[in-house]
This record gives sequence, structure tokens and C-alpha cells, in this order.
Amino acid sequence: MKLYYSPGVCSLAPHIALREAGLAFELDKVDTGKKLTESGRDYLAINPHGYVPALEIEPGFILTEGPAIMQYIADKAPESGLVPIAGSKERYRLQSWLNYITSEIHKGFSPLFKPGMPAEAKTMFKAQIAEHFDYLERHLSRHAYLLESGFSIADAYLFVVAGWSGFVGIELKKWPALVAFRERVQDRASVREAMRAEGLLK
Repeated sequence: MKLYYSPGVCSLAPHIALREAGLAFELDKVDTGKKLTESGRDYLAINPHGYVPALEIEPGFILTEGPAIMQYIADKAPESGLVPIAGSKERYRLQSWLNYITSEIHKGFSPLFKPGMPAEAKTMFKAQIAEHFDYLERHLSRHAYLLESGFSIADAYLFVVAGWSGFVGIELKKWPALVAFRERVQDRASVREAMRAEGLLK
């Protein structure tokens, strides 16, 4: 398998999942501006949307969209415990968290990275993110991870997107349980390995 990624963006979550799962994989860094991979390929021929992540599972089979990629990875290594078993109530709770993170939090950050976005609009999006962080704070003040069963791919995803806060002027110290959650996740060997591989940690 080959993961197409850019350092520190949402592709870090499936990168963490691959290392947690113990699966063999290669990395190919993508210049999302030029739409070229580090290996010299036209990235639009791999993923017509032009964004990361994409997972090349085998020639002709490329999966896009982070939540789908992470579920595929976790299902390839069921012993990892990264997802509850298919059909269980906990599996649907996991999917609920993945959808919440991708639609409410991940997409809420996107406008904040656009240089032409008016300040008033950015203030509105920050307020929406703060409301979501309030909800997460309540949950994480009572639970170490998003699921009762422990660390999952949803936690990897939340770790990544919440980490963008400092880049857009959102101070996470307002949410101490969320800060503690991020510290717990970053203490995992797989997370540190993925971050080092992407040049995010020394």
C-alpha cells in the first residue's frame, strides 16, 4: 500500500492508523499546490480532487477520503482494536464520531486557512469550532478517548484536526481535557513515529 500525504494535514490521521495497525506501506509526499508527488507523478491522475489523503491499495484500486481510508486500514488489522467489530453498536458510534469530526470540525477549519476570508467570517467559524470543542471537552473530561473501548481511528483524526488550532489563532488551553487528550495521543509510539516521518517532530 502507498499513502499519498502532505505533512501535518488530515492525511496524518491515516498515517497514524497505518503505524498503529502494523501494516506495510510506503509514503509518497504530495505538493498539493503543484499537484505533483515526490516520486514525480501527476497527483490529479491519482486523485482527481487534488487533495490528500489517497491510499493506493493495489494497482487500479485507490481509495480517497480520510474516514473511509482509516476504516479500511483498521479492518485489515482487526487485532489492533482500532475499530469495533462490524455491526456492533460501538462500530456505529465510531462512524458517528468520524462523521462529526469530518463534517463539523475538519470542514469548520477549512475557511480559516483561506487568506481572502473576511475577518468577520473567520470570527464566526472560530465561534462554531469553540462550540464543538465545548462538547468535546465535556465528553473527554469523563473519558480518556472518544469510545469506551479505548483508542480508535476517531481519536487519531481528532488529534490531527484539533492540532490545527494554534495555526488559526484558537487557544486550546481553554479546553484542558482536550489538551490532555492530545497529549495522551501524542505519547503513543505510532503517533510520534508518524510525526517524525513527516518532519513534524525531531
